[in-house]
Amino acid sequence: MPSPDPLLDDPEISALVARELERQNTGLQLIASENFTSRAVMAATGSVLTNKYSEGYPGKRYYGGNRVIDEAEELARQRARDLFGADHANVQPHSGANANLAVYMAVLKPGDTVLGMRLDQGGHLTHGSPANWSGQLYRFVSYGVTESDERIDYDQVAQLAKAERPRLIVAGATAYPRVIEPEPFRRIAEEVGALFMFDAAHVAGLVAGGAHPNPVPHADIVTFTTHKTLRGPRGGAILCRAELAPAIDKAVFPGLQGGPLEHVIAAKAVAFREAMAPGFTAYARNVVDNARALAAALAGEGFRLVSGGTDNHLLLVDLRSFDPDLTGKVAQELLDEAGITLNRNQIPGDPRSPFVTSGLRLGTAAVTTAGMGEQEMAQIASLIARVLRSKGEEGAAVREDVAVLCSKFTPYPELGPTGA
Repeated sequence: MPSPDPLLDDPEISALVARELERQNTGLQLIASENFTSRAVMAATGSVLTNKYSEGYPGKRYYGGNRVIDEAEELARQRARDLFGADHANVQPHSGANANLAVYMAVLKPGDTVLGMRLDQGGHLTHGSPANWSGQLYRFVSYGVTESDERIDYDQVAQLAKAERPRLIVAGATAYPRVIEPEPFRRIAEEVGALFMFDAAHVAGLVAGGAHPNPVPHADIVTFTTHKTLRGPRGGAILCRAELAPAIDKAVFPGLQGGPLEHVIAAKAVAFREAMAPGFTAYARNVVDNARALAAALAGEGFRLVSGGTDNHLLLVDLRSFDPDLTGKVAQELLDEAGITLNRNQIPGDPRSPFVTSGLRLGTAAVTTAGMGEQEMAQIASLIARVLRSKGEEGAAVREDVAVLCSKFTPYPELGPTGA
């Protein structure tokens, strides 16, 4: 008889999945780009839809047998349009990076000028890093944050736009703890005749839940990931105005990708439906409230918060006020040993390299999904300070305290040893 859990037939992978389940259930998951999906999202991701090859789009496939698949993908597209109020949605991008590159391919020519946020001040690799194709194929000019308040310098954005006349202006960030207002970018783009793209990868769930302004009415194109704050499967999506839809779709397929991952697209549809539920609004607000509570508690422990706090799901911590010699790399490793998972991150004006850094990035999306609130945020800040103040000597004791805390907020208590 076959095993009711097929993974049990592969003991090596089964053991690894069990270990990862244990790590997620017993540790504090504070990576700003991570979350816990619902069982429904995981079920769709592991469904028989993974078996179907479906190059093309609903009604225009290069393979037969796609009648059911067409309905599933169209449902995902419709739900994405309804959730954000967009003219058109492409749900095929495998990642946010793929979504961004597809947009560039659709509206730019190699060598075109693009205005995007500096990587060392919060921007993403796909916003013009020389290590990324975006920075190699296109001429990116970067804007940043002010020295005084470490918030986006909209005057600089306007000045650079007038001087450089970009074809495209990109808003959005991967490590920026404040609201990014779409209206100023829209006005600047119109003044210089540029297209405006908003990368909502990190804040899509906050937008869907009404905790952040919706960029769709203001931007020509909006890209986002379906994990992070949206709490869906790992993947990307693109929203755009109707007139740009043919170019966007062509850039995704056949321009950039082959067959879409229809099992993941079905899981995206599930996530979009979940984000339409009334409870998601409360979730989005709780994520922001928890981030602010965690920021305040960390400040009370002697850490400096970049920009003085946060308006979204993430916060950046400058370690130098706490311990001038402590690097982000060392802090990340000490905390990981204590069961607290986060990532090192550069801060504006960081004298250290991206591999070492002077800062940490923390996010509250996952712990909020697990059910934690502002009281737990204060406990988390205390645990972090204990580890770093002792330079790891209290790591083992903190690991035990973390396990006790997480035992009250286990994301997947009902899953079996192989996560099924």
